[in-house]
Amino acid sequence: MPEFNFIQKLVIYAVPVLFAITVHEVAHGWIASKLGDQTAKMMGRLTLNPIKHIDSIGTIVVPIMMLLVSPFILGWAKPVPVDWRNLRRPKQDMAWVAIAGPGANLIMMIFWALLAKIIIVSGLGNYHYSVPVIAMAMVGIGINIVLMVLNLIPIPPLDGSRVLSAALPPKAAYQYNRLEPYGLIIVLLLLFSGVLGKFFFPVVDFFNSSVKSLIL
Repeated sequence: MPEFNFIQKLVIYAVPVLFAITVHEVAHGWIASKLGDQTAKMMGRLTLNPIKHIDSIGTIVVPIMMLLVSPFILGWAKPVPVDWRNLRRPKQDMAWVAIAGPGANLIMMIFWALLAKIIIVSGLGNYHYSVPVIAMAMVGIGINIVLMVLNLIPIPPLDGSRVLSAALPPKAAYQYNRLEPYGLIIVLLLLFSGVLGKFFFPVVDFFNSSVKSLIL
């Protein structure tokens, strides 16, 4: 990425990060509403207005701190409420609700990749004003890949765990879901021990390099 000052970088990162985590959460609520649960809709969470989804720590503090010290950035929004008891087929439908989040990140990754490709192929990339847009698109590709891969990890309460839970027998699923209160601690322990990074970062790098090779 070209050299930008901190304010420029903040703007370039803010737009794709806010959309990545906002659309991810809205996708959960939207699919839930189609499958019978209107909780998110009644609470005003089926909106792309990021203010409705901002978590002061996960949406603001953590991304800014990571931007200051690392090229790697991550964030999260307030989870969209889903009441599984309202779903028509609770176990199976929760899997669809869960997979909607990473699915939304995949769609946004494709959007940013297409935007960058159109700018470059059209020749607009030769103009100075397009440089921040291309940089923003690259950030959009990266953050959506990270969120997609991270959320597919089958550790409760990440989205991948909902899919796995739906595939398990009832008793095994119950025992598995009891890990949820400790999920964040487990993820952090795996991250800081290096265990998570051994497969997480190679997968992220594979998607990143594959997508960007098609663009540049």
